[in-house]
Amino acid sequence: MLLERDLIQSVGFRNVTEDGRVTGFQFRLRMPSYRGMAASLIDGVAVRVGDIIDVGPDVPLWTFGERTYTLHQLWGSDGVRWPLEEAAVVTVPLEGGLPQGIHELSIELRLRMSYIPLEHQPTVHRTSRKVTLSPEIGDGTFRYGVSLYSFMGDYGTVMDLETALAAVADVGATGVEILGEGHVPQYPEPSAAWIDNWFSLLERYSLEPTNYGSWIDTRLHPGRAMTVAEGAEALQRDLRLAHRLGFGFVRPKIGVVSSDLVPDPIWTESVERSLDLAHELGVIICPEIHSPTPIRHPVVEDYIGLIERTGTKNFGLLIDTGIFQDRPIPLREGETRETRPPFLDGIGVDPADFAGIAPYVVFIQAKFHDINDQLEDQQIPWRPVLQSLKDAGYTGYLSSEYEGERTPWRSIEQVRRQHALIRRIAGELA
Repeated sequence: MLLERDLIQSVGFRNVTEDGRVTGFQFRLRMPSYRGMAASLIDGVAVRVGDIIDVGPDVPLWTFGERTYTLHQLWGSDGVRWPLEEAAVVTVPLEGGLPQGIHELSIELRLRMSYIPLEHQPTVHRTSRKVTLSPEIGDGTFRYGVSLYSFMGDYGTVMDLETALAAVADVGATGVEILGEGHVPQYPEPSAAWIDNWFSLLERYSLEPTNYGSWIDTRLHPGRAMTVAEGAEALQRDLRLAHRLGFGFVRPKIGVVSSDLVPDPIWTESVERSLDLAHELGVIICPEIHSPTPIRHPVVEDYIGLIERTGTKNFGLLIDTGIFQDRPIPLREGETRETRPPFLDGIGVDPADFAGIAPYVVFIQAKFHDINDQLEDQQIPWRPVLQSLKDAGYTGYLSSEYEGERTPWRSIEQVRRQHALIRRIAGELA
């Protein structure tokens, strides 16, 4: 499992509960040196959180492995080490813990370096970071998950599979989405060892597979169209792999023939040829309704038409909440309003439109782009969106899909913010 670059790790920032009572909070610290060292060389860590708490270096407790120590116990320890590759867990006693939300966490970490003259000791590392307290589970209206697409700027560079799943579990989510060709090595034939590790990690972090992303690349061969048989073969290949990995939903991203994302005409027969297999495997095929396609659109009507015509229970709709975006995404470097797709300014679908398709919706990707330091989403109006979902009786997954700036590690904190925000709102809904 890899660590974030900041000394203060966002994963692991949470309140501590003992015997049903909140007794403090904890966070994880990365070793700031270029080497690991004996824990007895720690001279403590002073911690301040805004105007809530300010404690001296001898107050926090330290956890290495399975054991927790006071600072004085560390000084007398022998063989306890703070490895470079593992974070230390710091616990700060605080009756009632911290309130939910974003906090400015500041530390002053003191280490004794034997090879630096005594008059310059201890070596002090001061840093601050705004980090979101691990959100509460919520009121039970919805289920919560995360798509590993949220971490795609980090995945394979500063994040591996276990790091990603640990970040998902740390926000209290129970479901995880993947992209077949994004997260499965040696796709479409992963090794038995990788599959064993996949299920082992799911068990370790108490996660269930939810939605598997796949593609029907209708422009696969230049100069000729993909046939229905080829489309069905591509879909069925991923249905089988998704089933092997424990997924109950498969989102096929089907090639499009227009700017409003009308799918290639082969989609209908390719899907119908695959319904028996989907039924056999217990998998639901769910193409996404994605901006710039609104809810009231022929594409949606055609999908619903297939469901009603066939009576299938193995085909449904996936809603991407980007369709509800009502404020523009900021321009990126080199972009102008004239040179980028207009839908990035938001198509502003009325959340009330969800009621008309609710019986056909099986999964929701909770798309978002930026949540600020005040825990306010800058593009998606979550309160009316979540109210409409609840009023329509939707109780399935809200699966975070972060699609904002890909600065390293930013996605981890943004997902934490989204979960804190939408769970708070869900708990306040009428």
